[in-house]
Amino acid sequence: MDKYNNINSGNRENEEIKENLSESKVKIEQIKEFGNTNGIGDDQRVQILPIIGQIEGHMVLPPQTKATKYEHVIPQLISIEQNEKVKGVLIVLNTVGGDVEAGLAISEMISSLSKPTVSIVIGGGHSIGVPLATSSNYSFITPSATMIIHPIRMNGFVIGVAQTFNYFKKMQERIDDFIIRTSQIDGDELRKMMLKSDELLNDMGTILIGKQAVECGLINEVGGIKNAIDKLNELIKQKEEKNKID
Repeated sequence: MDKYNNINSGNRENEEIKENLSESKVKIEQIKEFGNTNGIGDDQRVQILPIIGQIEGHMVLPPQTKATKYEHVIPQLISIEQNEKVKGVLIVLNTVGGDVEAGLAISEMISSLSKPTVSIVIGGGHSIGVPLATSSNYSFITPSATMIIHPIRMNGFVIGVAQTFNYFKKMQERIDDFIIRTSQIDGDELRKMMLKSDELLNDMGTILIGKQAVECGLINEVGGIKNAIDKLNELIKQKEEKNKID
């Protein structure tokens, strides 16, 4: 009898080891794919969403390019929204921009989350990184971080007809409307920054460093990771207290 008990015990231990190895492999793959140690579906109170490098959209970027893939971020956001144990999201930004459609889609999804969200620009929040930064409930920027505001650009085959220019205009309006809706910046001031021609070499636009992004109403506050986490915990507490009253 003892012999059979020992065999069963050994089988259970082997099964547990296999499960632990399987979970470890999944976590390692998630770290590789998402650059996120939390992983999708982890029951952590605060989820970290890093948006780094270039936003990859419909076109696959070269393997040597550091990129955030929208087909990874979108299901991660859906998982966060559905997970009742997740109370808030911290979005960490260091991006040069990238695919406009993909970046705007991610921004809209962050903006529509029911969980409290806080973003922080730690290096750069350029181009389509601007609406990604303003999509949260509250935004921070570190003192040395930069944000570049410029009109949209398109690479590849472009047909020089009126419809092309109308498309550019409508796309720019979508981005401008989102930024104005999710920040405190004035619409005229935003468009003025985009059309500036004396700040960027061979380009139009404006570069904002740290507190300049706050002064124009684009970002809420200058601060670091501690400030961002403290603010997120504050928003989570406010939401929980409101739910108790309701």
